Amino acid sequence: MSAAATSPAVGSFYLRRRSPTVSMPRFRMAVRSAAVSLTPLLTKLHNDSATPLPLLRHVAESMASDMRTGLAVDGGSDLKMILSYVDSLPSGNEEGLFYALDLGGTNFRVLRVQLGGKDERVIATEFDQVSIPPELMCGTSEELFDFIASGLAKFAQKEGNNFHLPTGTKREIGFTFSFPVKQTSIDSGILIKWTKGFSVSGTAGRDVVACLNEAMERKGLDMRVSALVNDAVGTLAGARYWDDDVMVAVILGTGTNACYVERVDAIPKLQGQVSSSGRTIINTEWGAYSNGLPLTEFDRDMDAASINPGEQIFEKTISGMYLGEIVRRVLVKMGEADALFGESVLEKLSTPFLLRTPDLCAMQQDASDDLQAVGSILYNVAGVESSLSARKIVVDVCDTIVKRGGRLVGAGIVGILQKMEEDSKGLIFGKRTVVAMDGGLYENYPQYRRYLQEAVTELLGTEISKNLVIEHSKDGSGIGAALLAAANSSYI
Repeated sequence: MSAAATSPAVGSFYLRRRSPTVSMPRFRMAVRSAAVSLTPLLTKLHNDSATPLPLLRHVAESMASDMRTGLAVDGGSDLKMILSYVDSLPSGNEEGLFYALDLGGTNFRVLRVQLGGKDERVIATEFDQVSIPPELMCGTSEELFDFIASGLAKFAQKEGNNFHLPTGTKREIGFTFSFPVKQTSIDSGILIKWTKGFSVSGTAGRDVVACLNEAMERKGLDMRVSALVNDAVGTLAGARYWDDDVMVAVILGTGTNACYVERVDAIPKLQGQVSSSGRTIINTEWGAYSNGLPLTEFDRDMDAASINPGEQIFEKTISGMYLGEIVRRVLVKMGEADALFGESVLEKLSTPFLLRTPDLCAMQQDASDDLQAVGSILYNVAGVESSLSARKIVVDVCDTIVKRGGRLVGAGIVGILQKMEEDSKGLIFGKRTVVAMDGGLYENYPQYRRYLQEAVTELLGTEISKNLVIEHSKDGSGIGAALLAAANSSYI
């Protein structure tokens, strides 16, 4: 697949046209009004999910406090504040052919890039994307990494004439691995635990680079991993390559994470380790944050039924993997308690994770008078018929959960920036500062983006927020990993 081809980001969702698998009932045309019938269940959902400014301030301040505690000592807070060992970001001088492998969700991506230094920068790129079979997400480490190495080998075999490997060198890879890892060097890291629905045996406590290297050897693939990063670190590196004002990167896709540029002297747990630049990138693993979040009974029930109960609470509140499931649980209860869908049987709607975040997004984009698209999704996906008033309630539920998620992300971003501002004594909010965003949730869900930006503006005020640029860095983690492979090449 060429770089110009349209392809969703790893760990992302994308919208597909659904072909109706059953005949649609005729919906009676009705004049749409904005009014929604408030049931006690809906009122309670609004109240429990509310994100007023004082709550957002608490989340931002608590996030900053947890960051400091996590930087002081390993295990000091929910936030792991993992050292990335990225001491120098790409400069633009990098040259040569480099690969990137991006594993962060239900797909993995492979990418190659030819770099031409300051004058030519990125000469050519190619990428491909492979879906991971669900059984491998809960299989063995060897099965998963063998599948990935096979995909990488097939991609390498299709290297075109635009790509040239210098004589006497081995192909080098930047490996984006977007799960909690205790980094031990720029090219090694121990898996702490799987997240985002993965539960692969035999990997926790092992060096994931060694797992990949062993799989590449088994497949006869002659490559070397020269940089191990997560998707947030890769996105920051990729965005910083083009814009020196990038200080933070946030991933919002299937899962979520954030990283930022930190001063080495502000990291007590470094214990004397030095950095040539005086700075490094810190991987917050902010999905584990949990302090003061507005949780509903549906969040708690979903968490209790998950493969990691009590963990990744922030991620379960804001990320693409879970938003649809929260809404589904609300609709099941409304269907049972309030007969929201009349006499419809709720058997299909009762299937966990049946409703996906792209479905919520499509329903929220429906501007028709009778909410025809909402009715179609409820019928084709969830197997229920709906009146116009029911469809309005469904859209309201989607909006309530998405608004909470977007505003909490905004508070998290402000928390990171506040921590940086306090340490730098005014060097963040007083100048242009860029937050690079990547992931399909951010890219494809306009209401989510709007709620995020509104929360940031409310928290910082109009004047300071003018200096803050939140911009989409599409597929930044892939190119960023390749750039970090180049910056840490064994041949320079």
